[in-house]
Amino acid sequence: MVYVLGHRPDEFGLVPDEGGFVSFKELLQALHEEEGWGYVRRSHMNEVLVGEDRNLFETADERIRSRERRWDMDLHEPVRFLPKVLFTPVRQRAHPVVMEKGLRPPLDRHLVLTPNREMALRIGRRRDQDPVLLEIMAETAGEKGILFFSFGDLFLATAIPARFIAGPPLPKEVIERRRERAKEKEAPAPTPGTFVLDPSRDPDPHRRARGKKRKGWKEAAKRMRKGRKGRP
Repeated sequence: MVYVLGHRPDEFGLVPDEGGFVSFKELLQALHEEEGWGYVRRSHMNEVLVGEDRNLFETADERIRSRERRWDMDLHEPVRFLPKVLFTPVRQRAHPVVMEKGLRPPLDRHLVLTPNREMALRIGRRRDQDPVLLEIMAETAGEKGILFFSFGDLFLATAIPARFIAGPPLPKEVIERRRERAKEKEAPAPTPGTFVLDPSRDPDPHRRARGKKRKGWKEAAKRMRKGRKGRP
């Protein structure tokens, strides 16, 4: 726990918040991925926190941090030299949206990227059993003004536009839905200053009935006149 939280959280795909805290859930997930540590439970951590080593850690609202931290997270000085490609995972259901609108992290968080595919998958499987791995054209994005920050072996970003993201092809049904939406957007709009009459939206439906005679009214009138001539 001291090593993970106080020395190299990045080595385990963990990014503490500004106060250096990591959630117990994230810490357990990272430990379970390590060979021989799958047995660890929250109860074991609680034992540490009430034992003789309790002064090494601090907890708050389901989060934990090491009191002594030998890592640094500089979010003021962006990285000047970037790898050509970085990897980041997304949930399957988020894949179509990301390919269209780009990547944005949750509030008060950063996007986590790594040059290592296996680490990206490891991070992704904490949220989705079969995450989608995306490639980020980091070098090109950096040249276009997108900021990246270094945290150990990981990279952090606040947002990445869709044009710098490459990934697996989208499912056919998603592509079809996109085409349908595009066609709807391309439908010609009414010329400014004009409007289309829609009788079904008339607030006075009786007006339509008054404005036209019912079908067959001439025939009915003729029958009525014939009937009157035959009367005494």
